Amino acid sequence: MQLSVILSFAKFGRTEVIDNTRNPDFVRKFVLDFFFEEKQNLRFDVYNVDSRSCNISKHDFLGQTFCTLGEIIGSTGGRLERTLSGIPGKKCGVIILTAEELSNCRDIATMQLCANKLDKKDFFGKSDPFLVFYRSNEDGTTVKVDVYDWDRDGSHDFIGEFTTSYRELSRGQNQFNVYEVRHNMEMVTLLSFKVESEYTFVDFIRGGTQLNFTVAIDFTASNGNPSQPTSLHYMSPYQMNAYAMALKAVGEIIQDYDSDKLFPAYGFGAKLPPDGKISHAFPLNGDNDNPNCVGIEGVLETYFQSLRAVQLYGPTNFAPVINKVANCAAEITDGSQYFVLLMITDGVISDMVQTKEAVVNAASLPLSIIIVGVGPAEFDAMEELDGDEVRVSSRGRLAERDIVQFVPFRDYIDRSGNQVLSMARLAKDVLAEIPDQLLSFMKSRGIEPRPALSSSPLPQLHRHI
Repeated sequence: MQLSVILSFAKFGRTEVIDNTRNPDFVRKFVLDFFFEEKQNLRFDVYNVDSRSCNISKHDFLGQTFCTLGEIIGSTGGRLERTLSGIPGKKCGVIILTAEELSNCRDIATMQLCANKLDKKDFFGKSDPFLVFYRSNEDGTTVKVDVYDWDRDGSHDFIGEFTTSYRELSRGQNQFNVYEVRHNMEMVTLLSFKVESEYTFVDFIRGGTQLNFTVAIDFTASNGNPSQPTSLHYMSPYQMNAYAMALKAVGEIIQDYDSDKLFPAYGFGAKLPPDGKISHAFPLNGDNDNPNCVGIEGVLETYFQSLRAVQLYGPTNFAPVINKVANCAAEITDGSQYFVLLMITDGVISDMVQTKEAVVNAASLPLSIIIVGVGPAEFDAMEELDGDEVRVSSRGRLAERDIVQFVPFRDYIDRSGNQVLSMARLAKDVLAEIPDQLLSFMKSRGIEPRPALSSSPLPQLHRHI
């Protein structure tokens, strides 16, 4: 029996052949680059090998399954179980897929050193020393350190060198961590040495951290009448509108890391039946006690139903939804959940002062906010919330972390009209910062990933791969 791995429908590799068994345990591993922000589709085909032919069509097809790399990584313990299919009327067995991160050394060493009586290489001015560290051996046993005097033109002057080892440095400040650079009493002394482990996004996911995805959609009147083709909310029978595309692009990736696939979905800026009250944080399903929708398709269906039930109005207020999701995030700060709020809007925020206050407050919580602007409006004011260049502030307080990513969807629209490509481009950009934002929260709170969760064993008579 043999397994073929098809990546994006181009053959990626094959396992070894295991003879005469219905429950093969394949050993060969496949190394793939993992990108959280991309939907990495995989297909696995299983064959019964009856000859030495390398032509896969010469062998008996036993079944196949489809999944994404994110589904495998996001499953309990990085172990995904799927039923094989592909042969009508026949049970094809079960396939088990596991993923683990290839890890290099993740230790980060922070050290402080001081120097005494270093040679001054320039005729004028003082010495401007800096150190260059070299690892002489692969095992790190020898560390060579060069000492230079910095020059503005880049022609730095060599002062001297010394050698030590990681083991010696790890002992911290002591009489042995004083190094002579030259033979005229030029000395470099280690003052402190600290080692910290650097964890990855995958470490937390394998330890059980779930991404809690929430959607908020702009129902203001500036979107246009949903029944008219000019509306940004228009429901064409032939293609998705920009709101649906943004929701589906982001949601279909994040859902791989949420085990229950239940997603709260809200609207803002609409008049609600029966009394026409304006709401800036209403559940799309009408249930204030349980705003969850089942899967991304459930969110889309509820969104379309809401368009028929509410009246688009205004203004465009963000703060109520941000505060609602932040309140949920504030209840779970132990690292078991990280919240991602997707807000899709067509215009400029009406409550910028309150929104900045909400973002600053939320920056200390396990929460990231993605804002996607749709339509032709100018979104210059939105850049104020995206803290890549200047951290968001409110009433003299700076946001603890950068948690907002804003993009205008029009920058990602494929000119040929390929919606799948447009959605992939959008997701790749807006989701790229989520892993680092999650890690920044965990590090700020001293939260370490839990041990990888184990999943239930497979029943004996099923095929496992």
